[in-house]
Amino acid sequence: MRVGHAAELTDIASRADCERLVRAFYERALTDPIIGWLFVDVARLDLDEHLPVIASFWETILLGARSYGGGAFAPHARLHARAPLRAGHFTRWLALWHATVDELFAGPRAELAKAHATRVARAFQSRLASIPSPTPTATAGGGLV
Repeated sequence: MRVGHAAELTDIASRADCERLVRAFYERALTDPIIGWLFVDVARLDLDEHLPVIASFWETILLGARSYGGGAFAPHARLHARAPLRAGHFTRWLALWHATVDELFAGPRAELAKAHATRVARAFQSRLASIPSPTPTATAGGGLV
């Protein structure tokens, strides 16, 4: 992945940009030592199937495309039921997301992508805290407590 200077980077402007961002993020997240196991071992994420859905989510948020019609929380609640999502998981997800955005894009929509991710992470973390976990602590694969 090329790391550019902010002056060389453009803002998120198209569905293709959303797809590029999401693909780059998941390439990182799937191999991350802290949260990768959640995507690979627990969610068993099929990136080819998931990429269009999550790109539609970001296209809707960032470009007003209205191409996403699902609910983003339910899949995370199902994942949480199998392996509790902890504060450290959200922190790591955000760090990877922010780093990916910053490496690829610069501008108001790039900033919105980071701000919205932060809001979503906080909201999901708060909502998931009220859902009972199946186990007291899940630390498989380097998960955080």
